[in-house]
Amino acid sequence: MQDRVAIIGSGPTGLYTLKGLIGAARPLSITIFEAEAEPGKGTPYHPDINDPAMLSNIPSIEFPALTETLVEWLSRQEDAELQRLCILREAIDAREFYPRVVLGDYMRAQFLQLVAIGTRNGHRIEVLDRHRVIDIALQDADIRLSVTGRDGQRFEAVFDHVVMATGHNWPDNTETRPGYFISPWPAAALKTIPDGSIGILGTSLSGIDALMSVATARGTFRLDTAGDLQYQPATGSEAFCATMMSRKGLLPEADFYCPLPYRTPQVLTEEAVDALIATGRHNLLDAVFDLFRQEILVADPDYAAKIGLSELTVETFAEAYYRERLASDPFVWAARNLAETEANRDRQYTVPWRYAILITHEIVARAIPHLDDTDLKRFHRHFKSIFVDDYATVPLMSIRRLLALKRAGKLSILALGQDYEISSDGVERGAVVTAHGQRYVFDAFIDATGQATLSATDLPFPTLVAQGGVQKSATPVAQGFITDDSPVPMIRTGGIDIDELYRPRITAPLCNNLYCAAISFLLHKHPFVQGITSAAEIGETVSGAILEAVEAKSASVLQLSA
Repeated sequence: MQDRVAIIGSGPTGLYTLKGLIGAARPLSITIFEAEAEPGKGTPYHPDINDPAMLSNIPSIEFPALTETLVEWLSRQEDAELQRLCILREAIDAREFYPRVVLGDYMRAQFLQLVAIGTRNGHRIEVLDRHRVIDIALQDADIRLSVTGRDGQRFEAVFDHVVMATGHNWPDNTETRPGYFISPWPAAALKTIPDGSIGILGTSLSGIDALMSVATARGTFRLDTAGDLQYQPATGSEAFCATMMSRKGLLPEADFYCPLPYRTPQVLTEEAVDALIATGRHNLLDAVFDLFRQEILVADPDYAAKIGLSELTVETFAEAYYRERLASDPFVWAARNLAETEANRDRQYTVPWRYAILITHEIVARAIPHLDDTDLKRFHRHFKSIFVDDYATVPLMSIRRLLALKRAGKLSILALGQDYEISSDGVERGAVVTAHGQRYVFDAFIDATGQATLSATDLPFPTLVAQGGVQKSATPVAQGFITDDSPVPMIRTGGIDIDELYRPRITAPLCNNLYCAAISFLLHKHPFVQGITSAAEIGETVSGAILEAVEAKSASVLQLSA
């Protein structure tokens, strides 16, 4: 009898899990449950959720291949298809950023190919679109799912292994009050916002996504005769203007050129951090920071001298990192950074200190589960943001669009500081933001601060929660991404307590073949989660664990029969 595997969700994590499973020599029975009508696209890339103007935050070269790379898939498309996708054949490049909906089409095609390959390899694969898993119950030796089908009828199914690849967790209704949106998605909801002043909480890519949705509904971006991007408001959209806001009032920087795959750091290596972890020391964060400081010094002595690196600590490095940028107008800095980035790309030059931070962030993350409560708070409060800022750069086109909106008089930036208030009191629509003793009234308001960490009690599977099948992580962390966009005050939550194979830690004598691969429940364990690349890593780990368990079970059966 084939081992039965259920994958809940067919977004990126589900796809990479499926990719690992279909390579198994022993045939499996795999059932994929997808609540939407087009399995394989995933929420972050689905056309019903995203606007065509929303760009992905990952270039093709960093997109882990499924059956083929994104560039290979694009290159073999017919001219008519490329035209539909608004992509010029001569512009296809491994370092290019593409709209999210294009990535959705790519992943849908890859999903169908994976299913076909798996079937040819002898696996039984059933894809149930428009089927929503509404409950999970751990049993003694297997796991029971309750599912609502296309016709609304409920049925139950039992599996040996279940993968929760449910991805992002966005509310069904984003406009919770008139003119107040708690998420930029689905993008179509933002199209209903009337012309007027629009406030956007968040200046990172999510905030830019929200801005592009409302801006492209009210005008167009065009190249002028000099080849510069300009924004042309549509007739009747004169009242439209937007204000992006965050604590520091900083815009993200443009994606910088660097060697890929990552080179190995010279000082802050995996081996060095693992050796520190093995000591069980109480000052682990300071010891890791010392390695980080040495890495920056070796990589870029001039930058180290410029920021006074030798005198900096965990608490003061971010201040030095942001100092010059904070002193500049955000749009002036953006224009200068864009020009520098374009020049560096032309000559394929990598800024050493930027690259040093980029290649060490995942290595630093190895120490996070081993920090005591005090150091964990220090990390999130003082140190984490510089890594997020460094790797969460945005496509160059995003910066060009922001500058075009600024030139058109349609965009401003507001630095909120640490003490601000957002309220809808006294207004029929939108919100009032109070900061630095001033009131800013917006006809519409969009919270674009991104997905927050969810905890065990947030799981949409009541039986699983009630039976203690999942528990909060023992070490609470600050909510979501502690970046310039994060709301203040921050809410502490624990996520789901999982082992190294992404299985929830359970104390009851129940089946432990449940794998929590949903990013929103793992932010406490993956502080630098990066969408597609993290989905690939999680999918590889989970599929490997399932195949190992299947082989162990088969060996045990053979031994008993012998």
